[in-house]
Amino acid sequence: MTSNTVTTTQDALRDLYADWSAIMAENPEMSMRMFRSLFDEWHQPTVEPEDVTYREDTVGGVPGIWCLPARADESQMLLYTHGGGFAVGSASSHRKLAAHVAKALGAVSFVLDYRRAPEHPHPAQVEDGVAVFDALVESGIEPRNITTIGDSAGGNLAIAIALALKEQAKPLPGQVIAFSPWVDMENKGQTLHTNAATDALITPELLEGMIAGVLGGTVDPKTPLANPLYADFSGFPRLYLNAGSVEALVDNAHRVEERAKAAGVDVTLNVAEGQQHVFPFLAGRSEVADQELARIADWYRQGR
Repeated sequence: MTSNTVTTTQDALRDLYADWSAIMAENPEMSMRMFRSLFDEWHQPTVEPEDVTYREDTVGGVPGIWCLPARADESQMLLYTHGGGFAVGSASSHRKLAAHVAKALGAVSFVLDYRRAPEHPHPAQVEDGVAVFDALVESGIEPRNITTIGDSAGGNLAIAIALALKEQAKPLPGQVIAFSPWVDMENKGQTLHTNAATDALITPELLEGMIAGVLGGTVDPKTPLANPLYADFSGFPRLYLNAGSVEALVDNAHRVEERAKAAGVDVTLNVAEGQQHVFPFLAGRSEVADQELARIADWYRQGR
């Protein structure tokens, strides 16, 4: 174990998810405000990275937080979209994770506070991501030096933003990274059931509520920018996916890999044994998470 990794005898991420699950079960009528407050605890398993500063800003009309590692190459940008079923999570809940990734890659990261469902259904979130990408390009950043990256629903967005740019015949990001991407808006993945006993957070019922919020009862769950499993991946940037082997959404990553590979995309998928949903949240606390960031950094440099 590296010297800067915090040792622990427990899986802090699994414990946090189990606690959330218990609270949600005890409070089935929880308000959206309280639901969002609960998920803003998502940063807790992540160790604060050293030598990183943060700055609030608005880019392309979208608020967010810059993660600025010391000695980072500021021409290399990570456009980070947080997870949370398109409804919860925030730049604040994900800034430490985004900073760890930026530090590992030698880049800077902007974590979007994109518009959230149900107040703003699809495609508001994708539109916000495209607006930030466009603004970065207009500021002089080369599109190939921008990486769209996100986790869970934000992993969906990292993929969908690139698909939307392709649809609009705009330059694409140089690469896309998705942690435990949640893309199946039909809610019929096999591992929702086969990993039900090992995933500490995700259930079909939880996802049903998230789907209803973001699709609003009017968007077809097969819409490609909402559900990339139905997208045309031809010409898509190189793609890195990961997931935990015991999480309920692991088959989403496999299915994205299959669809992208069939279109000729350069795809890398890593499934980490015994890990929960978005296991990189354990950065600085878990050797598995730290090794994953090092693996992503190697992959990133190979594409430069």
